[in-house]
Amino acid sequence: MKKALVTGISGFAGSHLADYLLQTGQYDLSGTYLDENSLKNLNNPAKIRLQKLNLLDEDATEEFIRKEKPDILFHLAALTSPRNSFDSPKETFINNISAQINILESVKKNKTETRILVVSSAEVYGLVSSENLPIDEDAPFNPTNPYAVSKLAQDFLGLQYYLSDKLKIVRVRPFNHVGPRQSPRFVISAFAKQIAEIERGKGKIMKVGKLAARRDFTDVRDMVKAYTLALNMGELGDVYNLGRGRSYRISEILEMLKKMSSVKISVETEPALLKHSDDRELLCDFSRFEKLTGWKPEIPIEKTLQDTLDYWRNQV
Repeated sequence: MKKALVTGISGFAGSHLADYLLQTGQYDLSGTYLDENSLKNLNNPAKIRLQKLNLLDEDATEEFIRKEKPDILFHLAALTSPRNSFDSPKETFINNISAQINILESVKKNKTETRILVVSSAEVYGLVSSENLPIDEDAPFNPTNPYAVSKLAQDFLGLQYYLSDKLKIVRVRPFNHVGPRQSPRFVISAFAKQIAEIERGKGKIMKVGKLAARRDFTDVRDMVKAYTLALNMGELGDVYNLGRGRSYRISEILEMLKKMSSVKISVETEPALLKHSDDRELLCDFSRFEKLTGWKPEIPIEKTLQDTLDYWRNQV
């Protein structure tokens, strides 16, 4: 049984990854978390060796890696909001870059044979011209927010440690992944939460930002399967785009969710939500990964939206 370590295991993607790894029955699972409140996301905490750990603490991180000696390590812990990164660029950089350096240095110093998944982001591609759609791994980088730059640094730190120190690193650039447990800082979860609140009589009008952008949305439960395949089957040092291969206009997503509501929903533009918005299209070419692993998303967008809405109905 492989020893698997997930940083940020109680977060959105981390908790779904924990569900999947435990479901396979093939992994002895441990994970780090920072916020006690996030532990509610875990369905089977008793089956996980949980460690409250600030990955910015170099000594504590090294001690934990030395104790665990994981066979595989999924590094998911990060500040994840592009919008919020404009308000706290320094915090975003320090957290995302320093935490990864501490992890990689710990693996290096302990001379483990750990395979490491470095999770970058499709945000690194930023402003993409129409001739570069769909976006493959060779598309130029044009990051448009501090978060994207921090993920680009994480991405290339992974490459550097593979090239210079021979660490067993695979990199992925996931496009938007969505589903239950996601923070309402992100658009689909924000829509679903507002609809659930309106259904409960908390207000009558949804507040929205720009609706013209197109994004490639994949269910988080499909995405964590891709993470596992990438770490077990990916070529060391290589990078893979992960997404659905279809983009949806935000207005289209909104209309789909409104049709799932039990009440009539009115929509109003909120000026504050227009700040740092953009009308880009992000469309994933995941053919490199599909050829390697056979993976492709299986969960329809309609089920993802319904499950996300039902999650928020239970929360509010």
